[in-house]
Amino acid sequence: MTDKVRVRYAPSPTGHLHIGNARTALFNYLYARNQGGDFVIRIEDTDVKRNIAGGEESQLKYLKWLGLDWDESIDIGGGYGPYRQTERLDIYNKYTQELLDRGLAYYCYCTEEELEKEREEQIARGETPRYSGKHRNLTEEQRKAYEAEGRVASIRFRVPDDKTYTFDDMVKGTISFNTQDTGDFVIVKKDGIPTYNYAVVIDDHLMEISHVLRGEDHISNTPRQLMIYEALGWEPPRFGHMTLIVNEHHKKLSKRDESIIQFIEQYDQLGYLPEALVNFIALLGWSPEGEEEIYSLEELIKIFNPDRLSKSPAVFDQNKLAHLNNAYIKKADPERIAQLAIPHLQKAGRLPADLNAEQEAWAKKLVALYQEQMVAASDIVELSAMFFRTHLEVDAEAQPILGEEHVPTVLKALLAKIEASEEYSAPHIAALIKEVQKETGFKGKQLFMPIRVALTGQMHGRDLNETIYLLGKDRVIERLRSHIKGA
Repeated sequence: MTDKVRVRYAPSPTGHLHIGNARTALFNYLYARNQGGDFVIRIEDTDVKRNIAGGEESQLKYLKWLGLDWDESIDIGGGYGPYRQTERLDIYNKYTQELLDRGLAYYCYCTEEELEKEREEQIARGETPRYSGKHRNLTEEQRKAYEAEGRVASIRFRVPDDKTYTFDDMVKGTISFNTQDTGDFVIVKKDGIPTYNYAVVIDDHLMEISHVLRGEDHISNTPRQLMIYEALGWEPPRFGHMTLIVNEHHKKLSKRDESIIQFIEQYDQLGYLPEALVNFIALLGWSPEGEEEIYSLEELIKIFNPDRLSKSPAVFDQNKLAHLNNAYIKKADPERIAQLAIPHLQKAGRLPADLNAEQEAWAKKLVALYQEQMVAASDIVELSAMFFRTHLEVDAEAQPILGEEHVPTVLKALLAKIEASEEYSAPHIAALIKEVQKETGFKGKQLFMPIRVALTGQMHGRDLNETIYLLGKDRVIERLRSHIKGA
């Protein structure tokens, strides 16, 4: 095996990129880049019935969206291909024949019904279900008789009796398994397709993978893979099993848990920034030294150390993700945030699908007004709702403000100045309000609160001058007149 660090992310195209898989890809990527090694993407597509259309493309698209690149894969090739398992069947067949010839694997003709009955009987006796090995030593005549019945064989690996396998896990430390409760397992299914635990060993060896970082749900697969490595006389890679990601109730993150957004595509659609998501995912089960929480991808590459992978479950803290994404949005180029947010206003019917120059300029100013408040770009729809209402809705807590005795005086003075002014801009509006202050003698809350409530229906909001400017002169005049008339 090469001394160079070579790691892989090996998704199945049975679904879209999930937060847990994205973490696996990210940690492998960070380790490879930190060590000057290779990051390989291999497509494990042998579960043909569960593969979905566009699954491969979606995985690669959203890894790129997160900012990851790779050295070898189906799209760019490399010296260890093919990188799609269904294109490697001849390779697997070669090693299957070797194991059969050496008596380390054998044909099994058991039907699903027979195997299910065997499992049920074992459970009834209080035993751990495992294949009994009933076809372990079939004669040639017995094999031919089963084939004459039309039975199709799977191929099982001959598990060593009462043997202990030990490996040093990069996260968990020393782990040992005994084969007593492991029945002979299938390595090639009846349709000729190799199983995961078999194909992955051959692929990792031939692709010279040096380290395998994956979720701890794969720990139970490791003994079977070690048996295959041993049978073929190969040195296994170094394994590291990352802890589970759990929700805020410390329950294992399930794809059925709808309280948490779990697919990278969904975060893209909501208007999250990929660099914020990478930052958040990197802290799921790994911690840098110090108290800093915000890191660029380049900084993460520089400081990533697998020794700091956590031994405790990683809690998916939605508030922390919101905080991080908001921090990134605050610092982002307003033009970029506008490009992310405006389509959400269009989708909600707030803006036309095709914007003229004036509409686009107005929309960009609107987004900039709320940029500091956004957790995601899609938040603009709710945050800016008052700008698109036909009738002003005054919040219940704000209504008493408009009943105060001095309010008509303030609103009449502002209305007169806006009507008389040819200029209409945020700085000029600020100057007009200052004139109202001098003219009426009202200042502070007595001045600004009635204006804000009369024009927005709210006691609190973003910069008042920008808000009044974006509402537009005609709408502002209309609302001021309405309140003065109703006073």
